[in-house]
Amino acid sequence: MILLALLLGCASGGDDDSRGEEDTGDAVPSVRQPGHYFPDAAPWYTSVAEADTDADSDTLIAALQDAGRGMGTDRLQLDWSLEVLAADDTTPRLEFTPTDDFYTPDCDAVPMPVPDGGNVEGEPDYACTSGGDCHLLVAAEDEGKLYEMWRADLRGDTFRGGCLAVWTMDEVYPADGRGDQCSSADAAGYPIAPMLFTADEVAAGEIAHALRFALPNTSIRDGEYFHPATHATNADGGGADTLPYGARLRLRADFDMERITDPDARVVVTALQTYGMFLADGGNIPLMARSDRRTTAKWDQLFEDGSHALFGIEPQDFEVLALEGDAVPLTFDCARNGH
Repeated sequence: MILLALLLGCASGGDDDSRGEEDTGDAVPSVRQPGHYFPDAAPWYTSVAEADTDADSDTLIAALQDAGRGMGTDRLQLDWSLEVLAADDTTPRLEFTPTDDFYTPDCDAVPMPVPDGGNVEGEPDYACTSGGDCHLLVAAEDEGKLYEMWRADLRGDTFRGGCLAVWTMDEVYPADGRGDQCSSADAAGYPIAPMLFTADEVAAGEIAHALRFALPNTSIRDGEYFHPATHATNADGGGADTLPYGARLRLRADFDMERITDPDARVVVTALQTYGMFLADGGNIPLMARSDRRTTAKWDQLFEDGSHALFGIEPQDFEVLALEGDAVPLTFDCARNGH
């Protein structure tokens, strides 16, 4: 039941810069307060500036510092290829043919809203031609639902899709999310959209939510996870000294802000100190933002060093917050809890 891309170590992110797409003028609006797709009590919006660190934080951070890949020394690179589209009651809902990347009962076999003029991750439209993750993320305000699909591919009248997770946006989910052992469009079983920061948030000077990050599979713990994650990997991963899904990292309060001279990049630094970041997926570019295709501000007008704006921040600048509860052994036996 594991996401195939993670088994192969080729989940979203590569070693090249992933710059925002040129503004196409597509009439697909953004929705809600930036980054706020759930009530404020959801974990993505909880300040952790004063939260306790985990007893094993030093060991976990030391191992990550030594790994030297992905979030290795001086490589806190940014990816902004993901997009969140907006749907309303006029948006077509399309049936799709599940692929081998659709798992039962983890995933939801319901029609997907497909806004006109939209696109999947890393593509100019809805055709997944690159072999990438091709996430399709759509917030349907009329339903109060967030639709997140992995490996979406729509070409003409042929719509094929991997795992689709449908989230209720007015609900604070329990610790086990949509159900223990259940995947989503993300390896950890999380929603994706709430943790993507935008160019407009950076331009406004505040990111008021946790961020989403990825690591190479070899730096992610095999065989177990901690809530609020509900899923994990079990191939090519690491041992007890690696980070598990469910880990939330916080940039140290004593981080020397003078090391980051770009004022826009400092907005991200402040968010990492206040809300931290959740380990959510496997990949080689750690920190993930939204594309600027449909934002007023543009990434190339903000960060002086583009996707390298946070280079120089190292794993040893972070600490691991106390892991929630006991480790959940990975079985892949998804038990949906009614969500």
